[in-house]
Amino acid sequence: MATMTSLIGLINKIQRACTVLGDHGGEGMSLWEALPTVAVVGGQSSGKSSVLESVVGRDFLPRGSGIVTRRPLVLQLHKTDDGQQEYAEFLHAPRKRFTDFAAVRQEISDETDRITGKTKAISNVPIQLSIYSPHVVNLTLIDLPGLTKVSVEGQSETIVQDIENMVRSYVEKPNCIILAISPANQDIATSDAIKIAREVDPSGERTFGVLTKLDLMDKGTNAVEVLEGRQYRLQHPWVGIVNRSQADINKNVDMIVARKKEREYFETSPEYGHLAHKMGAEYLAKLLSQHLEYVIRQRIPSIIALINKAIDELNAELDRIGRPIATDSGAKLYTILQMCRAFDKVFKEHLDGGRPGGDRIYGVFDHQLPAALKKLPFNRHLSLKNVERVVTEADGYQPHLIAPEQGYRRLIEGSITYFKGPAEASVDAVHLILKELVRKSIAETVELKRFPTLQSDIAAAANDALERFREESRRTVTRIVDMESGYLTVEFFRKMHLEQEKNPEKNPNRSSPNHNVDSTDNHLSKIGSNVNGYINMVCDTLKNSIPKAVVYCQVREAKRSLLNHFYVQVGKREKDQLGALLDEDPALMEKRSQLAKRLELYKQAMDDIDAVAWK
Repeated sequence: MATMTSLIGLINKIQRACTVLGDHGGEGMSLWEALPTVAVVGGQSSGKSSVLESVVGRDFLPRGSGIVTRRPLVLQLHKTDDGQQEYAEFLHAPRKRFTDFAAVRQEISDETDRITGKTKAISNVPIQLSIYSPHVVNLTLIDLPGLTKVSVEGQSETIVQDIENMVRSYVEKPNCIILAISPANQDIATSDAIKIAREVDPSGERTFGVLTKLDLMDKGTNAVEVLEGRQYRLQHPWVGIVNRSQADINKNVDMIVARKKEREYFETSPEYGHLAHKMGAEYLAKLLSQHLEYVIRQRIPSIIALINKAIDELNAELDRIGRPIATDSGAKLYTILQMCRAFDKVFKEHLDGGRPGGDRIYGVFDHQLPAALKKLPFNRHLSLKNVERVVTEADGYQPHLIAPEQGYRRLIEGSITYFKGPAEASVDAVHLILKELVRKSIAETVELKRFPTLQSDIAAAANDALERFREESRRTVTRIVDMESGYLTVEFFRKMHLEQEKNPEKNPNRSSPNHNVDSTDNHLSKIGSNVNGYINMVCDTLKNSIPKAVVYCQVREAKRSLLNHFYVQVGKREKDQLGALLDEDPALMEKRSQLAKRLELYKQAMDDIDAVAWK
């Protein structure tokens, strides 16, 4: 069974680790907020500081008028064996041990000023102080700034609300035990501490009431009804405290002596004698320590659940942004190749339909290319006037006898040349789509986000490869077009001649009354019509062959060998050059470092809980 010492020590240890990592609550659910704590709440001049010093048995808190506590003070008390020297340690100065508690007071003031400056401003960043003494019980208290009703000169106009908001951020948490400090010489109904405790803990389950300044009440009055719970009932007993008088403070009366005087006050008091065994700072410390141990024991299962959930989330986030990289060249090269494969996978998914983008390539072949072919100026090229000019020039000084063989060839070759424009435009259109898919794939490859230099190099290598693929594709489609003009399909014209013989009525050169007038035009029209028919056949062929060439030379190669040249170059690089490729964004490196530290905190907390729980 875990002991009180081990349980409270466990929470103290986890709290210190949280503070180091900047986890001190206030930003959603955190490990800090899951830990049971005792928050000390009270108005200014309620005797809050004196209560804490009585519990510790030492003068160590700054004193003065106005707001003295301007940052939360996490006070961890560790009971040591009798005879051991008392000392204090601050988390922000872990290698320095304080045995002079006047120096502790000064260090609290200096550390407060370090965050807030020499002003009267407040901060929610806590100061963590551990005190080791044989005169304390194992206990952790959080001293909060005193509640106030008005701001004074040098303070923000919002200071009243700012302090209340800070206090509420602690006491409204279900794991917070509220130590509400109220002066007995004021009406309990006006107590700042009881007012805020009633709002956040209406049932009183988490609130311990402490009544100070009992010795300063008007003669003939007492606080028995409050201490017995008849005036304001809580589920835990009220505790009365008699602090040192200002005269005792000025005389530096020892706190151990003050505790003895406090016990004598209650034991000899006619009003409070029957309650003496439940009064005083020593009883309060033991009561809080026992209750804190009980609450910790009750909360351990929920703390374990939170820690396990946090460990899973942190591991998932580290996997998402990438784990740290080993320093040897082999591991760096392996990491680079992993990043390249991850990019290549995303890029192929775009092409193959797993992600959007590849369909745009089909759009080039199905819409853009046919539309461009339709716009080619064949009507102008095959007009009667141009046909006559080309045929005449081809004949030279000797006109053709039957069919203008050279004229046909020149008209066909001239027409086929127009196909180069749409063919090259298709190449360029697909190239632009592939470049855009490279850009998208780089952005969508999560693993690459941590390496901006590698991102740039992969993008550059991929785009260089696409340029090479484009040039090869240009040459290929140009060859395909040139092939059509380099060797004409004779069978087309033979079939056309046979059809004209079978259907003489379709022959535009057959005899008619106006034969002599229209003979030339009909002849030229027939040539233009025949060439146009052949060009339409070539167009249908190119509609199929150009997409095949583009896909083969560009899309297929992009899928097969987009980064091949890059792999060769990377394999030749030295360790330092590989490291330069894996140069990460500093912000991402810092994020990973923070996540790793937090993960280590949670794992250590889990180990500590396991060690205590089965002790």
